[in-house]
Amino acid sequence: MSPPAPPAALTHSGEDTRVAPLAVRWADAARQEGFHAWLGPLIEPFGLRLDTLKMASADASFRRYLRISGSQHSFIIMDAPPGHEDLCAFVRVASWIEQAGLLGPRVLSHDTVQGFALLTDLGDELLLNVLQQASAERAQTLMLQGLNTLVDWQRAMPTSMPGAWGAAEWLSELSLFETWCVQREFRHSWDAKQSAQWQQVCGLLVQSAAAQSVVAVHRDWMPRNLMLCGTALGILDFQDAAPGPITYDVVSWLRDAFISWEETQEIDWAVRYWQRARQAGLPVEQDFSEFWRQLEWMGLQRHLRILGVFCRLKHRDGKPQYVQDLPRFFGYATRVAMRYRALQPLLTLLEPLSGQSVQASYTF
Repeated sequence: MSPPAPPAALTHSGEDTRVAPLAVRWADAARQEGFHAWLGPLIEPFGLRLDTLKMASADASFRRYLRISGSQHSFIIMDAPPGHEDLCAFVRVASWIEQAGLLGPRVLSHDTVQGFALLTDLGDELLLNVLQQASAERAQTLMLQGLNTLVDWQRAMPTSMPGAWGAAEWLSELSLFETWCVQREFRHSWDAKQSAQWQQVCGLLVQSAAAQSVVAVHRDWMPRNLMLCGTALGILDFQDAAPGPITYDVVSWLRDAFISWEETQEIDWAVRYWQRARQAGLPVEQDFSEFWRQLEWMGLQRHLRILGVFCRLKHRDGKPQYVQDLPRFFGYATRVAMRYRALQPLLTLLEPLSGQSVQASYTF
């Protein structure tokens, strides 16, 4: 197991909850007015104290979270601007989580038209923060707990939920790499041969994903989206959940955006998940080596997408800090492309970019 990343990595993933909270600022006066009009009727029933309202966290999306004290405990308010965020999806999945007996924020009141919701507060012990400070033994325990919780999620959450994504969606996600990472960030243009190599690799990745068993997929199952709530793990950022390939959340957990592990440790955890999933009756491959291949290829699709997303966050959304983690994803992608002969054409497309990222002093 490699040493935990330094606390500075938190700046790549949004606000560090360990620093002093920020005052709530509104870029749009009309939205601020709408917020207070929505919140007003909730003040007395929940004992809310307006003078305690403060920022709790923000992330790569347009959502942000505020914290406000009540008469007995605190609450979280989600600010999800309509047109950018789908509050209805969040409310729907939160209900499923509660029905499944899993731990997540409960929606106490919401306005899907304006994009505001009052939620229960799971605290501020983000699992990513804990892992970055944990001993090797503690990290082992928490990572296995995350995989066990994932098995519970996959077993209990409905696969009939809307939003299933398939070949068209996977190819659209992969196109983000070419558009935002290759062309926009590194200013490269592929010739006809390189474009053909790219299309060939994309086809293989999509074919592999489509062949997998389908379960409910969180789509961002990683330490940054789980809270340590006493001895349990609380689930966050679940609004994009949809039916999808069974390895998707597993590889998201093992090859994270903001913390990395030695490959031998990844394999050990993958074996433990695979054994637990089989015991739980989940439709994983009977042969672990094939399960591992599916996991790696699924991870490659995800990591190429994230390379594009992080570059888009910089160039379109004015959030340049995310590109500091590009070398981590080039490392993930290169490792997988080198291992499988069918994916090796991707290496000639990655090498010029990954070399440039190191020369540009992006940090790992």
